[in-house]
Amino acid sequence: MNKAVFVTLLLGLVASSYAQSVHNGLDVGLDNLYHLSNAVTRSISPENLTGEKGRGGMAKIGEGIASKPARDLGQGWKVNPFIRIGSDSTYVLADIKGPGEIQHIWMTPTGNWRLAILRIYWDGEKYPSVEVPVGDFFACGWGKYCRINSLPICVNPRSGLNCYWKMPFRKECKITMTNLNDTRMVLYYQVDYTLTKVPKNIGYFCAQFRSVNPVPYKHVYTIVDSIEGKGQYVGTYLAWSPRSDGWWGEGEIKFYIDGDSTFPTICGTGTEDYFGGSYGFDHDGHLQEFSTPYSGMPQVIAPNGVNTWVYKIGMYRWHIVDPIRFDKSLRVTIQDLGWQAGHKYLPREDDISSVAYWYQTEPHHPFPKLPSKHELIQN
Repeated sequence: MNKAVFVTLLLGLVASSYAQSVHNGLDVGLDNLYHLSNAVTRSISPENLTGEKGRGGMAKIGEGIASKPARDLGQGWKVNPFIRIGSDSTYVLADIKGPGEIQHIWMTPTGNWRLAILRIYWDGEKYPSVEVPVGDFFACGWGKYCRINSLPICVNPRSGLNCYWKMPFRKECKITMTNLNDTRMVLYYQVDYTLTKVPKNIGYFCAQFRSVNPVPYKHVYTIVDSIEGKGQYVGTYLAWSPRSDGWWGEGEIKFYIDGDSTFPTICGTGTEDYFGGSYGFDHDGHLQEFSTPYSGMPQVIAPNGVNTWVYKIGMYRWHIVDPIRFDKSLRVTIQDLGWQAGHKYLPREDDISSVAYWYQTEPHHPFPKLPSKHELIQN
């Protein structure tokens, strides 16, 4: 076979695979919205807890949680728009039989967002592939609203949490929320998904939370180190609180790919560099918040409104156009490193929490145990 024929066949296979993906409804964007699909659209909310066709808004007066405000209107008039989750209780938000794909999740939970744990299980697995405090998952790690305008995560006034990460599955998807707060949670939510065929080369979405306070002196902070299998790393969220004055963001992020040991394949040049900024995110002597499609530092919480070095910040970096691909394993770390007088680096002992986002083949390695309730509040 000559080279020209081989290239023609290869391009044909790629085009055929793409066309089949569009046909299945798994690859939808502005450039192909006009391609028709055999996918079936469904949505789960408190008004349709199973997502079944033609069964939305069926709660009767006396059955729904909002029966009182709807008492003069009757069935079909917002009778059951939210749920309540008791203290130390878990609620199954969605239990979907596949194959299919989660396309959008919206919610607005009450209470301390660090004490509301979002979990997602694929295809009946024992251990969740997503296990993250809900605020951190939506890049609001300090339990306070901040506006985020990025491609996969949008947080809108007043506390509208939106996720657009694509999450395909073959057999089953189960989504739960655990309320560790001492008070009852009120939760409005909606899970939009499609039922459709899933190609063989699709990876499963994963998101893992970690937290250390303080990072031990001269230790690196590990974002994730237990990824085994084939996949691609697609995002990092860091909630960082310096515990002392001075610049904190000299640390390099490092990606150890497929068995790298002492030295990584990918090594960044500084914390603010990795998150798309430069020179300390400085604007007129202050940290400058920003939120863009692929990177941002949308949250700076200063004590008593004063922008000093001791504050709480949130930063995200989405590897959407530049995923970190791996065949066997991946470990990701970042240095807790600052700057001191005398033109010297300074190892620090800061409060750092993180969420790692990636896709991989299953089964995945079980995640480390979540911090305790006390630790979640303190960190």
